[in-house]
Formats: sequence, structure tokens, C-alpha cells
Amino acid sequence: MSKRIDVKDLNVYYGSFLAVEDVNINIEAKSVTAFIGPSGCGKSTFLRTLNRMHEVLPGARVEGEVLLDGDNLYDAGVDPVTVRTQVGMVFQRPNPFPTMSIRDNVLAGVKLNNKKISKGEADALVEKSLVGANLWNEVKDRLDKPGSGLSGGQQQRLCIARAIAVEPQVILMDEPCSALDPISTLAVEDLINELKDQYTVVIVTHNMQQAARVSDKTAFFNIAGTGKPGKLIEFADTTTIFNNPSQKATEDYVSGRFG
Repeated sequence: MSKRIDVKDLNVYYGSFLAVEDVNINIEAKSVTAFIGPSGCGKSTFLRTLNRMHEVLPGARVEGEVLLDGDNLYDAGVDPVTVRTQVGMVFQRPNPFPTMSIRDNVLAGVKLNNKKISKGEADALVEKSLVGANLWNEVKDRLDKPGSGLSGGQQQRLCIARAIAVEPQVILMDEPCSALDPISTLAVEDLINELKDQYTVVIVTHNMQQAARVSDKTAFFNIAGTGKPGKLIEFADTTTIFNNPSQKATEDYVSGRFG
């Protein structure tokens, strides 16, 4: 069950420094939304507020609301750990647990949440998650081997399998292909297209072509200068952002004139 995300008047801080200012955005369920913009404009910081990963850093905090199907993730009494099972995260560098087998990597999040499952259920979940990450056929004969023995692209898909094993509603991806070669990138992009049948997917990317290929909607973030907060400049259908943006800064960025 994927869910929509509605962000209202969100300000993101590192201590007293305002990093991202006044974001309002509605992210549709079962769609791919891309965040683009120059380095340092707050898109990854903002992404991490959507599953409360931002506040893991000392002094980091947010003001405003992030609503998951109407429920504010920042309400008092909401457990951040529960939020992170609903809203999964895939990071820039593939980070499988190096000492764990492929199978145990997939089950890591499930075990972390103290879910008791039988061996049969675990086997079924491992297969389902690896099939969902387009990785099953490549690894089904070596599930007991370390995840660190896989190629970079396979490791990233293993991390996606780990994220979907806990059955989230939303999957966040922070530049998931930036460390991958073109063929692995294509495999992950194909996977993103399939994931939106079941999940709400939000991806940060520096690769314009990637945003154009995989996303339904694109949000352009920008920054007025060093020490200034990042801001959401424009949010629209991806074809509009790339072909007919309403803001000059968006047009300059997507046409390669700066960034």
C-alpha cells in the first residue's frame, strides 16, 4: 500500500543554520518524484526529513509538517523507527552489511524490527524481495555467500531488496546510481519504473537524463548563495520542468547553463 506525502511549511535546520526553507509539496502515491538542483541546495537534506533520518544528526531539527496519508510523521508520540519502516531509504553508495550473507542482508531490516518469522516465511520473503529488486536470478544459487561479493550494481539492488523486505509504503533514494556504471544504472532505473506500481518513490539525482527517464514529476531546488537556505523553486510534471519550466532558474539549470 503506497501512500501520498504532503509537506507543509517545512523548515530544516542544522543547529541554528536554516538549511532548507519553507517547502510545500504534494507527492502522489504510486509515482516517481525526482529532486534535482545544484550541489548544496538541500535536496538530500530535505529527502532525509521524509523518514526522519535528518534528526539523527546532533542539533538537526525540522519545523512544519510531513503528512503520510494525513498523519503527521512529526507528531509527538510518533516513533521515528516506525516511520522508517513505512518510509524506506536507499543511499548513494551501496551499503550491504559486509559480514552478512545475501539472504541475511535482505532480512536485516525485518529482524531489526523484531518480527518473528519462520524459516519458510523468511525464505519466501527473501525470494519475493530479490525478485522485486530484479536480483533473484543472479543470486538465487548463492544466497549464503556474503553480500559484499556482489558487483556494485548488484549490491545497490540488494539494498533495494532490503528496503522493500520490510514492506514500506514509500521508498526514498538518495542518488542511488551515482556510484554505478551505465549498465548497472540502467538496471536500477528499470527497477524504479517497476517499483512505482507498488510504492511511492522519491529520488534525488544529479543526472538530468535520469530524472527525465524515470520520474513522473520533478522538483527543482536552488540556493541563492553559500550560507543561504535551499528552496524549492518549481515542482511540476517532469515533461513541463524539462521542456517548458515557468521559472528562469529552472530553465537555466535543466539546459546546463549553471549547476
